[in-house]
Amino acid sequence: MESSPNPGAKASGTNSRPSSKDGSKKNIWSSLLDGAANGKRLPEKNLLVLGGTLESQREFLETFSADTSSEPGPGNDKRKRRTPPIANQFALGYTYRDVLDADQEGTAILSSLICSVAYNKRIDTLARVSAYLLSEPSPSFAPLLKPLLTPQSVPETLVVILLDWSNPWTWIRRLRAWVRLLRSVLVSLDDQTKIVMEETMTEWRDRKRGLDAHSAGTGGISSSGGSVAIPLGPGEWDEGLGIPMCVVCQGADKIEKLEKDHGWHEEQFDFILQLLRTILLKHGASLIYTTPFHANSLQSLIHSSLGIHSLLKRQSLKHNVIDRDKILVPANWDSWGKIRIIREGFDMEGVSTAWSIEIQDAPEPLENSSTTGQESDDGEEGTSAVAIFEQTIQDPKRDMGIALPTSTTGNQIEVETSDMQAFLARQVEILEQLREEDDKERSSKPTPQLDMSPMEDEGRVNEHIGPVQFNMGGIQVDAEDMLKKLKDREASRAQKKDPVPSNPGDEKAHNQALANFFAGLVKKPGSSPRGSPSA
Repeated sequence: MESSPNPGAKASGTNSRPSSKDGSKKNIWSSLLDGAANGKRLPEKNLLVLGGTLESQREFLETFSADTSSEPGPGNDKRKRRTPPIANQFALGYTYRDVLDADQEGTAILSSLICSVAYNKRIDTLARVSAYLLSEPSPSFAPLLKPLLTPQSVPETLVVILLDWSNPWTWIRRLRAWVRLLRSVLVSLDDQTKIVMEETMTEWRDRKRGLDAHSAGTGGISSSGGSVAIPLGPGEWDEGLGIPMCVVCQGADKIEKLEKDHGWHEEQFDFILQLLRTILLKHGASLIYTTPFHANSLQSLIHSSLGIHSLLKRQSLKHNVIDRDKILVPANWDSWGKIRIIREGFDMEGVSTAWSIEIQDAPEPLENSSTTGQESDDGEEGTSAVAIFEQTIQDPKRDMGIALPTSTTGNQIEVETSDMQAFLARQVEILEQLREEDDKERSSKPTPQLDMSPMEDEGRVNEHIGPVQFNMGGIQVDAEDMLKKLKDREASRAQKKDPVPSNPGDEKAHNQALANFFAGLVKKPGSSPRGSPSA
């Protein structure tokens, strides 16, 4: 039968064509569903933020999650409205941040080319960062940190220690307390987690200089393309914690205030930088100074440390050790040689050895270490990095309080002002006292005499001066004659002013003389009174 093959062939042909269409449809839908599922499964990153106050932790998170896009639009407004709250008031705080790509418009274009616009917001989000916040390095909080470190979370975790320029003299003591607490937690982890931590540290240690290949300027790739293992220098990765670490020094704008108000100099700032870099080099940690409301590289540093890279825009991360308020030292970049050139005389070997010894101790509350720190550091003088640091960098207010009772020179930097009314009342008392003293002094002194100088002095002076003449209105006047006339006039006035002693007899005689004088005028010889009859 010839018809049988034809229907079979026909059926087979008809069955093959729709099966190919169904298969292509299934492949399209499966790819879309896989893309949606991958979009929902965001990469999970963890930030363990240690130290700082509630305000400084919020400031750090705001800087970390700041939107770097300069184009305003509805997308940026939605991002700002979606900021989750921060719960950091009690014990271990928590919040999260979604890391968005740098260019939302470019992401939308790329998304439309890849699949569909329906999943643009998923592709725009690069990762979700969970931030765990702890303010105090108390050993009581160690059980709260232990569950956060698992074999799955350790490779995706970054430890951030917050310091503030409002109290730089406490930095090394706080840093030591946090390192001791972390070491106590890491030692108590299970073996599998420790293996993962060792692998993570090995991966970080074996990276080329810089945080990533496109941002590093020198290091472990030769010109031929082969990898070159760079040997570790002295003091590098001696005390790896098993987790990448970054130290953020906030409030770098207070550097100028320390310089103006407390008389700090470049020597103090260089010493702080040298000692910090020496310690962080041992842990393979990075360092950055930040200023609020100023552009900085904190976001790029955190993203690079967590392995978050934009799909559209490469963010360059360059070191900066010149600007004292914009310091940026990436991990695996620093070395003893770069630290030594800052200022000569810094003992890196001594600080490195002392730090390795003192972080071995068990953690203790920061309050106890700060109150008993003087006694403990006195016993470890010369071997404690904290003691070395605090001998040079001291609290200006505490030093002034100690020196105030014994200081009598009045050269204090800070002066406490008194109440205005109390100050004026004291000034009134002082003025009254001065007035009484002046009155007593004036009454005890004899009245000044206005006697003329002796004639001998006048003659001696005249011998040196000679005759003096001057012109007054065209008339030549002799100064000596004028002076003589003035003296005679003054003498006559003095005589007139002198009282003449008088008695009743003299006054009567004087009156009788006047009466006789007028009587003599009336009775002149050869004359008779007016109206009298002639003889």
